[in-house]
Amino acid sequence: MPSSYMAAALDEAHSALGTTSPNPAVGAVVVVNDEIIAYGRTQPVGGPHAEVMALRAAGIRARGADLYSTLEPCVHQGRTPPCVDALISAGVRSVTYAVRDPYPKVDGRGHTQLEAAGVVVHAGDGQAESRELLAGYLKYQQTGLPLVAMKYAASLDGRIAAASGDSKWISGPEALLWSHNERIKLDAIVVGSETVITDDPELTARPGNPAGPVDPTVQQPLRVVVDSRGRIPSTARVLQGLSPTLIATSAASNESWRRDIAATGAEIMVFDTREGVDKALHVDLTALIEECGRRGMLEVLFEGGSALLGSLFDQRLIDRVYAIVSPIIVGAVDAPAAVAGVGAFRMANAVPVRDLTITQLGHDTLFTGQPDWEIAARDNQSEAR
Repeated sequence: MPSSYMAAALDEAHSALGTTSPNPAVGAVVVVNDEIIAYGRTQPVGGPHAEVMALRAAGIRARGADLYSTLEPCVHQGRTPPCVDALISAGVRSVTYAVRDPYPKVDGRGHTQLEAAGVVVHAGDGQAESRELLAGYLKYQQTGLPLVAMKYAASLDGRIAAASGDSKWISGPEALLWSHNERIKLDAIVVGSETVITDDPELTARPGNPAGPVDPTVQQPLRVVVDSRGRIPSTARVLQGLSPTLIATSAASNESWRRDIAATGAEIMVFDTREGVDKALHVDLTALIEECGRRGMLEVLFEGGSALLGSLFDQRLIDRVYAIVSPIIVGAVDAPAAVAGVGAFRMANAVPVRDLTITQLGHDTLFTGQPDWEIAARDNQSEAR
C-alpha cells in the first residue's frame, strides 16, 4: 500500500488522466512537518509538470520540504524545463517517487542527478498503484502503441441486445455514470459502423450527468468510427457537436460518401484492409491502433459492436477488458453475443482474464481484467500437440 502522501499524489494523477497525452498523468505533493501543504498535477501538453505545479503552490515553504511524485522527475528539456532543476532550485530535502520513468531521456537520470545535488531520493512507494495508473504511458514508451481496452454491457447470458437488436438499456444508470466518468480519461473511443447505425450514439464524455449537455470545459476524447464500406449516414450524432471525429474506412467506401462525411467536419482516413471472419475485407485494426500511437494517444477504448470486439480478440490486440454484467436473461438464439469473431473452438482455447477486480455499479457488476495471451498461447500449443 502507498503511504498517505503518495496516495494523495496518486489522486492528483488520476485527475490528470486523459488531459496530458502523450505525456504521462503525474501527481505530486509537498510535505512539511508531516503535513501536505501543496498539490500538483501534470498540465495539458506544453504546460508545467506535476512537480513544478506543486512547487509553485508551496512557494518558499518548499525549501527543506519533502516531495512525493508518482513518476521519476524528468531531467531533460522538452516543451518545459527539467523538473529536476526546479526541485534542486527550490531546495527540497527529499524526493520520493513511485515508478522509474522508462522514457530514454530520463530512465534513472532524474534519480541520479537529484542525489548528486544532495537531495535524498527514495523510489518504489506506491509502485504497483502508479504502474496501473500509468499503464498506457508505460506501454507507449515500450512499443509506441496505446493501451487498448474494450468495454461492453451484457446480460447474464452474455447478450448485448435483444433478438430485435434493441439494446437500450442493458445496464443501469450507475453503470452509465461510471462509463461517462471514465471517458474523460481516454484519448479515443472507437465503435463500429453497426453500433452507429443501430444506436446512433454521441460518444461524448458527460461526467457527473450523462443525460445532460456536453460541458465545453471538459476535454473530449477523439470519437472514432470503423466503417470499412461507408455505411453510416452523414446525419449520425457522432458527426455532430464540437468533439472531434475520425472515420476509419477503406478503399471499398464510395468517394461521394467520403465527401459527404468530410463535409460534416469529420476527418476521413483510408486504411489498408484484412480479411475478416465473414470473408469480407475490413479496416486493418492493427494499422488503426498504430495510427493512434503516432498521434501520441496513451489509452484507446473500443466499445463495440460484437464483430469489432471479436476481431480485436482474434488478433490479440486487447490489453484490458471492462465487462458490465446486468442481472437479466435475454435468452433469444438470435440475440447478439458480446464478443463475436472466430473465437475458441474448444474450451482449452478460451482466453483467461487475470488480475480481475469486481465492482458493484448499482444492480450491475463491473469485471475489470487483462487477457492473458501468454497462457492462451501455451494452451493452444498443448492442444495442438
